[in-house]
Amino acid sequence: MLLADVVTASASLAATRSRKAKIATLADLLNRADERELPAVVAFLTGRPTQGRIGTGWRTLAELGARPADEPNLTLAGVDEVLGEVGAASGSGSARRRADLLAELFTRATEAEQQFLFRLLTGELRQGALEGVMLDAIAAAANVPAEAVRRAFMLSGQLPVTAAAAVTGGEAALGGFGLELGRPLRPMLASPAESLDEAVREHPSAIVEYKMDGARIQVHRDGDEVHVYTRTLREITQHVGELVSLVRALPCRSVVLDGETLALTDDGRPRPFQETMSRFGSTREEQVRALLLQPYFFDCLHLDGTDLLDKPLRDRNEALRRVAGEHLIPGRTEPSDPDAILAAALDAGHEGVMVKALASPYAAGRRGRAWLKVKPVHTLDLVVLAAEWGHGRRTGYLSNLHLGARDPDGGPPIMVGKTFKGLTDELLAWQTRTFQEIETHRDKWTVHVRPELVVEIELDGAQVSTRYPGGVALRFARVVRYRPGKDPADADTIDAVRATLKGAAQPE
Repeated sequence: MLLADVVTASASLAATRSRKAKIATLADLLNRADERELPAVVAFLTGRPTQGRIGTGWRTLAELGARPADEPNLTLAGVDEVLGEVGAASGSGSARRRADLLAELFTRATEAEQQFLFRLLTGELRQGALEGVMLDAIAAAANVPAEAVRRAFMLSGQLPVTAAAAVTGGEAALGGFGLELGRPLRPMLASPAESLDEAVREHPSAIVEYKMDGARIQVHRDGDEVHVYTRTLREITQHVGELVSLVRALPCRSVVLDGETLALTDDGRPRPFQETMSRFGSTREEQVRALLLQPYFFDCLHLDGTDLLDKPLRDRNEALRRVAGEHLIPGRTEPSDPDAILAAALDAGHEGVMVKALASPYAAGRRGRAWLKVKPVHTLDLVVLAAEWGHGRRTGYLSNLHLGARDPDGGPPIMVGKTFKGLTDELLAWQTRTFQEIETHRDKWTVHVRPELVVEIELDGAQVSTRYPGGVALRFARVVRYRPGKDPADADTIDAVRATLKGAAQPE
């Protein structure tokens, strides 16, 4: 298969908003790829090389200056091999080696192929938001149930691996995936509820527990071997020694737990989220001593040889209580006074509560209604698209943020508003430095960036507007914090923004 086939498919995907058309385009390409090409097809069209990050950035690619080829001749397998060599380059002279490999590759690429590769390697191609569409396309190409594909992906955590199994081995191969100790699962996600009353009405038989402003963790233990992962499945075991020791001491032989971890103040209140996240990349002993992490577990997916994913939450919670002990997240099962739990959570400095249906299985990687989050302040996680230079006291700083919501059908983020409110001097300095490192282009007033940073925005709903392409605009938006543990694929969708419309008909 030629790279040009993938480029053509990518252009077709960008040209339509029809989910059905996107699925058909992807399924056709998957059916035409051989087994060796499948991983690259899936990876490229979900916005990343098969190797992940390969150590090259926007500026390196922009300075290549390669003249495009007249006719397409690059094979998909050949391109994947070169990118593998670029990613493997290390040591003295590696920067020059990477640049030479990329220059040769771009010289052999047509103009359309160069543009595709540039966007792929700088993270501007879909950013993984096409994941759901790709899963449906894999099911269509392999003629297998979509749920079988989703479950295999939940367990493998890798789209290319899931696609290869589906297309080459069908439903039987997909059924071969199981929970594997030491291989992280995609976390189950929650949906917002308008109020606690609404959430309790929807789930009258439920657990109501604290919603903490911490970092999501998933821990795996097999004997004395322990692994700790973030919500993006990045392993952080080496940075969180106190969590490793704690999990190793739990009363079990093997376990997989889902939870949150926080750094606490001396009086037991949560420190700012950014301080907790700083531990995930630090090995400095003084910081380890100052910011010990406390885990709060809320789900048990495996215990002593028994997988619990398909068991109802009621059963999983019983297993959790047996193993987690004092590290169980605060909450109650079918409480008589859920408002009291919400008040206690807020009084302790947390965000709100979660209301979880006791009959629900663990739907990894899915954002359904089985788990509902209740927060007094309405917030959305949005993607930063650009920032404008400030005025007055903010002269010299990138200030006014351009914000985008995720397109659920895999297109680029859809702009829904701007804000400069809620930014501290520290955040302004960080933004100004960081945005210029991920800059794609600029004009006199605005620096446009790769859509890879997620920021939590507090807002008073949305209003119908023709100013932005989504047909809505944020009302009284204010920055709460950046979310370094989230990818753009985790951002809220344009549908979530439209759901906050106040007293107006939603746009068609």
